[in-house]
Amino acid sequence: MPIYEYRGLALNVSELDSEYKGYFDAAQSHKLVVKKCGADGCGLLRGEPGAACPWCASLDWEWQEVSGKGTIYSYQVITHAIMPAFRDWVPYTVVLVELDEQSGEPNPENGLRITANLLDGDMQPEDPENVGIGKRVEVVFLDTDDGLSLPQFRLSDEAPKGEVWRYPV
Repeated sequence: MPIYEYRGLALNVSELDSEYKGYFDAAQSHKLVVKKCGADGCGLLRGEPGAACPWCASLDWEWQEVSGKGTIYSYQVITHAIMPAFRDWVPYTVVLVELDEQSGEPNPENGLRITANLLDGDMQPEDPENVGIGKRVEVVFLDTDDGLSLPQFRLSDEAPKGEVWRYPV
């Protein structure tokens, strides 16, 4: 049972953990995976953990590699770190990214969305002034010294598909 350390925190990825182990195994190879429903007629992707498909309740699923490209759907700037390990990172931005593979499906209110930190090219927190809903992002992998890889996002050079909106300051 591997126990990794990240920013002074112990992270345990159990060999028996069907909810997360495949996600972290793929990340070690710098691949982003999500769950794909195995039910006939469904086949929708989902980023959130859980045993059942939120649309058809099937328990049948498999890991599916995705591009890691998407659009910031929402974000939050963290200005007070609850975890002491992140105190030197504040302010940092957590983004909810709608991935391209299933944007606006199964309906406009739902898409394939996952949450991660937004980092810059040096793998440090992106300046919150650069963040906005509608900006394009791509996955990057933050590698720890002991072999753990954490999927994160960074702003891409791709132009937004629509208008960019920022929270008023």
